[in-house]
Amino acid sequence: MQKRAMRPISIQRAMLIAFAAGAVSLVACTPRLDTRGAMLDPESIEEIKPGIHTRNEVAQRLGTPSSLATFDDKTWYYIGKKTETVAFLKPKVLEQQVIAIKFDETGTVKEVNKLDLKDGRDIQISDRVSPTRGRELGLFQQLYQTLLQGRGTAGTNEGFTR
Repeated sequence: MQKRAMRPISIQRAMLIAFAAGAVSLVACTPRLDTRGAMLDPESIEEIKPGIHTRNEVAQRLGTPSSLATFDDKTWYYIGKKTETVAFLKPKVLEQQVIAIKFDETGTVKEVNKLDLKDGRDIQISDRVSPTRGRELGLFQQLYQTLLQGRGTAGTNEGFTR
């Protein structure tokens, strides 16, 4: 077998490789924009007037709401958020809006509330743990332990001998 002589890389080839590596790294760092939910046009929100428009008219102009109020269907929420993500970093919220439209008993718009990013608040998440059921013994399990295994309450041997 013949050994091949190694040729030095030409300057043009080295520059091409460096350019390709730079282009790939720039593409990887290009921010990605995401829109989640309903980012409504401010003009279409301004068109909704209390005392004039009904649920059907609101649905025709703004579409289906993102959410309804928890305990009644008299409040509709349109929720939207725009974020920017660069590579593997945490997404940055660019814009956020919540439009709450309240209706009266007849289904007519009562009020329109607009909230945006400056109205949001960070919340502190509790690290406490809620107790869960399932560790207590049921009636038949207690009877079994007491009568057949000779144990007292909750697995102790209080007052029982074998």
